[in-house]
Amino acid sequence: MLCENIKTIRKAKGFSQEELASRLNVVRQTVSKWEKGLSVPDAELLVALSEVLETPVGTLLGETVSEPEAGDLQVISRRLEEINLLLAGQKRARRRTVFWLLISLCILILLIAVVLCALGSPYLGWNYDDPEKAVLGVAFHSFEWVFFRTAPIVLAGAVVGIVLTRK
Repeated sequence: MLCENIKTIRKAKGFSQEELASRLNVVRQTVSKWEKGLSVPDAELLVALSEVLETPVGTLLGETVSEPEAGDLQVISRRLEEINLLLAGQKRARRRTVFWLLISLCILILLIAVVLCALGSPYLGWNYDDPEKAVLGVAFHSFEWVFFRTAPIVLAGAVVGIVLTRK
């Protein structure tokens, strides 16, 4: 059955054995053996063969293809509706998660800003003769400097995100 289907479909598509073999990266004799029933393609080659011949693997193996009946269409329609509802639910859950993550980000930014303002740059009064305090002071100052320059941008982006992801 497989050997006849390969030969018939190959000829219907207008391929020679040589052309089919080159598209599958095998030698012509391999295609000839398949068509004579002396060997069969392995699973990987069978899939590649179905792609080259633009034919489902089931058809190559001899499965008959029938037209769907009206009842089948209703079952397919119902299944598609279930899938759409499932995907819509997943989209709502992702949107809700993003919404709450953005709200958490805004709260975190505001808390850090309040703490930094309350501390009032304590590193300015430190004695920088101690190397450890010097490194810590520079690190603290760098964090504060970067935070107050990027926080407004991140906060604005998060607020826009919250507006866009709300219901």
